[in-house]
Amino acid sequence: MVALRCRCGAVQGRVADASPRTVNRVICYCDDCQAFAHHLGRRDLLDAHGGSDIAQVAPAALTFQQGHDRIAGVRLTRKGLLRWHATCCNTPLGNTVGPAIPFVGIVTHALHANSGTIDQACGPPRAAIKGEFAIGVVPTGSKGIPFRIVLRAMTNILRWRLSGRAWPNPYFDRTSGRPIHPVTVLSPEQRDALRPLCGPKPGI
Repeated sequence: MVALRCRCGAVQGRVADASPRTVNRVICYCDDCQAFAHHLGRRDLLDAHGGSDIAQVAPAALTFQQGHDRIAGVRLTRKGLLRWHATCCNTPLGNTVGPAIPFVGIVTHALHANSGTIDQACGPPRAAIKGEFAIGVVPTGSKGIPFRIVLRAMTNILRWRLSGRAWPNPYFDRTSGRPIHPVTVLSPEQRDALRPLCGPKPGI
């Protein structure tokens, strides 16, 4: 088991059955991951090139024991990912598409192994992706998303769906499919204001 805690400790949860086999871990340099960190005022969660260390887990693996009332979601655009965070200290708690695509991508700064390290508990990052948005020198081999990473993510999502690991989901109501925590959608102006804080955008 791996514990999940926000920076101030008000929100606490756990990821059950975490292992290198069940977790898909990547370093993501995409513009939206960078923008989300800056929106929360958490530049400290990004590496020197603007990367977020993310562990993808099954929704049913993640449960919260306390701090439910301090969880909220943000969408950078109207149809963007739902990015959950602790309102008490702006710690990211997971990225989701929606209940139809069962995965939660958790920034590993919020994860704490009960014994050993996160690398031992979840496995080291399997790849760096979307390096075209990175700050400074683009990490070698990180542009785009390698097919093997896409295939592993799709395989995990299918396995989680078929094995019943899509539910319960800590962020969505099973009957309605709606978020169970408040969600804010940034205006185009708010999203654009974050752009200069991130790495270069290809084509601009």
